[in-house]
Amino acid sequence: MTASHPDAWAAVDRYLAETLVGSDPALDATLASQDRAHLRPIEVAPVAGKLLHLLVRISRARRVLEIGTLAGYSAIWMARALPADGRLISIEAEPANAALARENVDAAGVGERVDIRIGRAADVLPGLADEAPFDLVFIDADKESNTVYLDWAARLSQPGAVIVVDNIGRSGEVANADTDDPQIQGVRGGLAMLGEDPRFDATGLQTVGVKGWDGLAIAVRV
Repeated sequence: MTASHPDAWAAVDRYLAETLVGSDPALDATLASQDRAHLRPIEVAPVAGKLLHLLVRISRARRVLEIGTLAGYSAIWMARALPADGRLISIEAEPANAALARENVDAAGVGERVDIRIGRAADVLPGLADEAPFDLVFIDADKESNTVYLDWAARLSQPGAVIVVDNIGRSGEVANADTDDPQIQGVRGGLAMLGEDPRFDATGLQTVGVKGWDGLAIAVRV
């Protein structure tokens, strides 16, 4: 039996990606542009990108909110699942990242469905209150603000909306109640909110693979 260790996790992840996801020139080009820009490789793994794509389709989402754009990798995955008149609003704090993402979503042929808003998400989110509610929200930004983002996800979505929070495993440290790491404290606060706030019904999954030991939470807006 294969021993469980990071190399084996990555090998299985690559096998699943090759078998179920395949190669995609536009997504490959997005990752290459991210590397050239010296951005950290913190985008979702290909299998997770495909999961987001499927969740948009399964939920029949027409409006998607993404908090944390980076170079546009996950935005492309989700925008491709939207109907022709669907819209994805993605919030990015760094103008250079937003510009790169704009180039990538346009090159991928989904630019007309993607609206990239520049600024700190905590500042941008209140401005969305007068727009139509969202059907799916993907949270993948600074972990310290997870409770802020979840609160706005609940305010800006309608009952039945899907909410996904990335990077909840933190190499197992999420289970450490004594941690003084602000990112892990933020993740723990967000998970506590998902478990206690009556606006959410949620679960969490730990994952292993090319991104190491991590996880994600999936919730329904009640």
